[in-house]
Amino acid sequence: MNRLNSSNVPDFILLGLGDSEETKLVLFLLFLLIYLVTVLGNAGMILIIHLDPQLHTPMYFFLSHLSFLDLSYSSVITPRTLQNLLTSSKSISFLGCFTQLYFFIVFGATECFLLSSMAYDRYVAICNPLQYPVIMSTGLCHGLLTGSYVIGIIDSTATVVSMSRQHFCNSNVIHHFFCDTSPILALSCSDTYEVEITLFICAGSTLVASLITISGSYVFIFSTVLKINSTAGKQKAFSTCASHLLGVTIFYSTMIFTYLKPKETYSLGKDQVASVFYTIVIPMLNPLIYSLRNKEVKNAIIRIMQKLGGSKQLN
Repeated sequence: MNRLNSSNVPDFILLGLGDSEETKLVLFLLFLLIYLVTVLGNAGMILIIHLDPQLHTPMYFFLSHLSFLDLSYSSVITPRTLQNLLTSSKSISFLGCFTQLYFFIVFGATECFLLSSMAYDRYVAICNPLQYPVIMSTGLCHGLLTGSYVIGIIDSTATVVSMSRQHFCNSNVIHHFFCDTSPILALSCSDTYEVEITLFICAGSTLVASLITISGSYVFIFSTVLKINSTAGKQKAFSTCASHLLGVTIFYSTMIFTYLKPKETYSLGKDQVASVFYTIVIPMLNPLIYSLRNKEVKNAIIRIMQKLGGSKQLN
């Protein structure tokens, strides 16, 4: 990031959300509540899956890591946003800004491929149920998870390195509440064409490759489910992937709206709303989606509570 050191601005200033003190206070309280629910929900999901042996399956292995990713990339963004809403100082160093951007992309890109792995898991469970234990082995699950992180790291490294070569001299005010690609590039006084191509390739390949995997898996899932004669059988098959499909739809719709477009089409209002949704709201929604619609998770919570209650009685 040597080019950053040659910029004429010492650091960046995150403009944030809202101008009035009343608006900032309301947003602070709202985001704080959402973040607390996010931490409790995702940490609780990880703990439940870890404590209940009946949830030690490939599906819940991926779900526990989805909760970890949601908790991680929300923690990269939300605490800093809360600080900016509460204090007058909104500056962030170059290193701090690009570090935030780096880890945000790592966790976001990794989640894309983890959602793909979850779709493949559902495909095998519904289309090849007899071979499911053999195909979805421990080795394959760990391989898919490791591959997701490796691709996320490569994607993020390519993005941050290409952006760090830009020269920032026009302004240091980022019209956003966190360090994201489009608002940072808007401050560059260098030619951003090559960087935009790199960003489009990285973001586009990540989204398209994962969406192709998810779409292909669900095409086979739906064709298999439609061949089931009983209505109860169809409902049971659909219920096993309904939560995942809902989570995928919400996550990808906001990501595509935000990233797969040229810098010139960046809109402060619309992009901030979309960004708030996928950085702050979606990490809170995922544990609710996967637990409230999932009888196995509900039963696991009951078993754990009964076990804890029994332990207290013995003591």
